[in-house]
Amino acid sequence: MYPENLKYTSEHEWVRSPGDAEGSVRVGITDFAQDALGDIVYVSLPQVGDSVTAGDTCGELESTKSVSDIYAPVTGEVVATNGSLDSTPELVNSDPYEAGWLFEVSVSDPSQVEGLMDASAYQASIAG
Repeated sequence: MYPENLKYTSEHEWVRSPGDAEGSVRVGITDFAQDALGDIVYVSLPQVGDSVTAGDTCGELESTKSVSDIYAPVTGEVVATNGSLDSTPELVNSDPYEAGWLFEVSVSDPSQVEGLMDASAYQASIAG
């Protein structure tokens, strides 16, 4: 149900390593999170060049139900954002692991990624 090649946070973000940019990781939200949020109607992402700190908020997802913070899963510099979400934020709902990705971060310490949950640990965390 949750892709094995990703790492996960307790705030329901996923991290794919590597990202498209050298030394970066790609970040999105999980299927569990998008389902809980409902229909995404607006996405506010950090800007390219912004520094983000693991655990801190760095954006928002607005749905028909609520507004939810996006938390940085790792510390580093934002090197890319998904511009498609400006006009089609619903990609976060329809394809959260591919076309609905949020942003990429050049990670300051790659070991941060290894410290995140694997798919089975994430699945256990949301089951309990």
